[in-house]
Amino acid sequence: MTAAPIRLVLADDQALVRGALSALLGLEPDIEVVAEAGTGEEAVALARSERPDVVLMDVEMPGMDGIEACAAVRAASPQTRVLVVTTFGRPGYLRRALQAGASGFVVKDTPASQLADAVRRVHQGLRVVDPALATDSLVSGESPLTTRETDVLRAARDGSSVAAIASRLFLSEGTVRNHLSGAIGKTGAGNRAEAVLVAEGNGWL
Repeated sequence: MTAAPIRLVLADDQALVRGALSALLGLEPDIEVVAEAGTGEEAVALARSERPDVVLMDVEMPGMDGIEACAAVRAASPQTRVLVVTTFGRPGYLRRALQAGASGFVVKDTPASQLADAVRRVHQGLRVVDPALATDSLVSGESPLTTRETDVLRAARDGSSVAAIASRLFLSEGTVRNHLSGAIGKTGAGNRAEAVLVAEGNGWL
């Protein structure tokens, strides 16, 4: 008796990437792509309705990002495993994804055969992590930023004023300035724009 194929949902905001992944993985006899999502919210909804075995999740998507969506997918469909596939191999992303419940983390230039194998291993309950990224993550360590400093830096990404950030996060302007100052110091940056770049480069945001 032939085992049922691994039911897979693809989540990526780029239609071309989704199409390519679907075509490549669809060639595997033991993998069936059952649905595609363009946002984190769609991925969570599909996990709830389709109950797939594995969700292949991009990190950088509009609205709910892949790491937030990973935690939400695991809550909506606990038996579904998440394999994060991203262009951006940042150590902080890896650490945060695993903390959110991801079973694996690989980069998009992984050969198709290795990606298919990663799907199989995650489905079997194994953890799959890009080895170079795992080493970098150990070297770089945890994010030095507090939760509030992280929130403030995220809000500062678009160049918003202190007043606008304070309004958005329901904080006083003085508190926002203090958190920005703390984040700038911890990232070794000269200003908040540099702090955002450093934090993004390490996958802390």
